[in-house]
Amino acid sequence: MATSIDAQAPAATPAQLQSVRGALTSPRRLKTEVLGGLVVALALIPEAIAFSIIAGVDPRIGLFASFTMAVTIAFVGGRPAMISAATGAVALVIAPLVKSHGLDYLVAAVILAGIFQIVLGLSGVAKLMRFIPRPVMVGFVNALAILIFLSQVPELIGVPWLVYPLTALGLLVVFGLPRLTKAVPAPLVAIVALTIITVPAAVVVPTVGDKGALPDSLPSLSLPNVPFTLETLQVIFPFALAMAFVGLLESLMTAKLVDDITDTGSAKTREAWGQGVANIVTGIFGGMGGCAMIGQTMINVKASGARTRISTLLAGVFLLILVVALGDIVSLIPMAALVAVMIFVSVATFDWHSIRPATLKALPKSETAVMAVTVAVTVATHNLATGVGVGVLVAMVLFARRVAHFVTVERTVTEHDGGRATYRVDGELFFASANDLYTQFEYALDPERVVIDMRDSHLWDTSTIAALDAITEKYRQHGKSVDVVGLNQASALMRERLAGKLGAGN
Repeated sequence: MATSIDAQAPAATPAQLQSVRGALTSPRRLKTEVLGGLVVALALIPEAIAFSIIAGVDPRIGLFASFTMAVTIAFVGGRPAMISAATGAVALVIAPLVKSHGLDYLVAAVILAGIFQIVLGLSGVAKLMRFIPRPVMVGFVNALAILIFLSQVPELIGVPWLVYPLTALGLLVVFGLPRLTKAVPAPLVAIVALTIITVPAAVVVPTVGDKGALPDSLPSLSLPNVPFTLETLQVIFPFALAMAFVGLLESLMTAKLVDDITDTGSAKTREAWGQGVANIVTGIFGGMGGCAMIGQTMINVKASGARTRISTLLAGVFLLILVVALGDIVSLIPMAALVAVMIFVSVATFDWHSIRPATLKALPKSETAVMAVTVAVTVATHNLATGVGVGVLVAMVLFARRVAHFVTVERTVTEHDGGRATYRVDGELFFASANDLYTQFEYALDPERVVIDMRDSHLWDTSTIAALDAITEKYRQHGKSVDVVGLNQASALMRERLAGKLGAGN
């Protein structure tokens, strides 16, 4: 007897929910994927237009880029259900190039950035994600939530008063409807409901159409018309490299966030080179390039409940259909509906647990500082790469300071056999802690024999080797001998290779 998958396995595991085949054979799950893609497509339209304006290109460039990025990454990406499209981070990077050299140089830079991303992906750059501390990740998420909210503020300033009750109604729908039913994504209901209210009544409020003209034709192949010379490479190289790094960082961080939300893993290396492939395809079609989008991804994964590549693919397909075939209808959607959706995404994205008094009291002050710095720098610069980079740097400095204080030196002196001083070193020795090691010895007071017991420590870098050289040299100047004992194999090999070759100064 044939039964549906829903009836057989009502409690699918998180990994099973990512299965495309499983979604295609389950009407309920397929509906979730389809509606999720539709909501994302609707939310992408004003964002893509806005990012096009930031980059200084025609709105069609951003819309077509969002289509090609979403469709391509649906097949080659490593994180199911994540949305990639034209983004503000990429737009900020490429805007100066468009202003100085025009669209063709932009397209060339997008293609080169895609090549860089493929090379970086295959070389294992995704593995560096493990070096991003949790406070930086939390700061990244909170900063994105704040930026998403701030990006909606201009839509609420200098507008007709009816925008405010419409936005409030939209917020009531997106926050309240899930408490009653999750059969249909609340954001989609809000968009449809507010459009039905405003259009028949001819309510004059800002609409999607006010953001810019929608395209009336399909994207076509458009290779850049630039000279293939070293001079061209010198122009586009820095922009392409910056675009590659910013795009990979935002994409990999977003992938990690979705991993946490869905309790599933993702192929970060595949996601890295997949972003490169998507950017090359986008450049070939004359698009402005892009990367993963945190806001649209949260709409898809958190608000709509989508879990597979189907929603990502349909987001791109629906976007093209909406702007090309249904542009006249889409242009009537009030911006108040999309503002309500994005505010909901902002609230849902923010990690409210991270700022509870109980949490802040329990966390080490250094971790709270790292999170705060990441948020502050990201919000101030509107640059995720800068914020995360500064956050990681601060975390490294604070960690180094904390670990440096974990090293202890215990001195004991015995009188038999002419006297001997033994120093037992406990802790990890590297550049920060090794600098203080030199001052922990009683060079003038110790007897002629000194033993430094390293069995409870490890030598990590040349700074420690140089510190040990300086200590032994200082004792030699006092006419005393030093034996360094108890080194583990790795530390002993490093000292044997480098001792006496780094200088004896402290």
